[in-house]
Amino acid sequence: MRNITVPADASRLPMTLPRLAEKQRLGEPLVMVTAYDYPSALAVDKAGVDLVLVGDSGAMTVLGYESTVPVSLDELLMLAKAVRRGLRTPFLVGDLPFGSYEVSDEQAVQTAFRFVKEAGCDAVKLEGGGPVSVARARAIVGAGIPVMGHVGLTPQTSTALGGYRAQGRTAEAAGRVAREALALQDAGCFSIVFEAIPSAVAEAVMPRLHALVIGIGAGPATDGQVLVFHDLLGIREGRGARFVQRYADILDEMISGVAAYADDVRGRRYPGPDHGYTIPDEELAAFKEALRAL
Repeated sequence: MRNITVPADASRLPMTLPRLAEKQRLGEPLVMVTAYDYPSALAVDKAGVDLVLVGDSGAMTVLGYESTVPVSLDELLMLAKAVRRGLRTPFLVGDLPFGSYEVSDEQAVQTAFRFVKEAGCDAVKLEGGGPVSVARARAIVGAGIPVMGHVGLTPQTSTALGGYRAQGRTAEAAGRVAREALALQDAGCFSIVFEAIPSAVAEAVMPRLHALVIGIGAGPATDGQVLVFHDLLGIREGRGARFVQRYADILDEMISGVAAYADDVRGRRYPGPDHGYTIPDEELAAFKEALRAL
């Protein structure tokens, strides 16, 4: 176990867009991680991350869906509200679920308002850099809500991209990533996620962007990195994407803990004398006497 210094609460101020921009100017890598409930929010807050995303990935990590597509707006809002209660300083971004913003600018703005008003999010994120996503981003920004874009691998529309696979691996595909990123920036996005694209492509595009670029499987040239909470802590089964670095094996610890509890119950070792409550002898005698009359 590495000896990691955790920032003292007293030295931390709430993260804001100007503070994020200053970190970018100084070349300080930004740290972003997902969270989906109160306990995970407490953990990432105390660890001192800069940004927290209530991602639609929660559809799979905490709600058990097969993909991000089925999760509803109300379900994600419930997760976002819980995360907000556990955060003090990180900048909170809510992910707009599939089908909650594509129909019209009005729908997109109304959805974004709900994340801000009901869940206390500081910004929202939407996927894709095509004409529809760019128009929706511009409308939400115009309504006064900061927007984070997302290009490269976009899980909500992964079927159209050929599945969960790296993007931008041909000159044409890399050009599309660049054009979409620039279009989102022109629409007013304060930040853009680059997911699963070649490091060299991300590095080549970076000089053209002033928006904060957060990478996930996009190499080290971006302004910051994001990972899914359950992936980096080893809380879910299965082989993760090649860009995932696992920093703990929490699922194994959880299984071991529950198995040990079950073994103690079945072996009548739990509960023990220290886990119970007492009653004075005279009160117990009086109770037993009264019990006989029932």
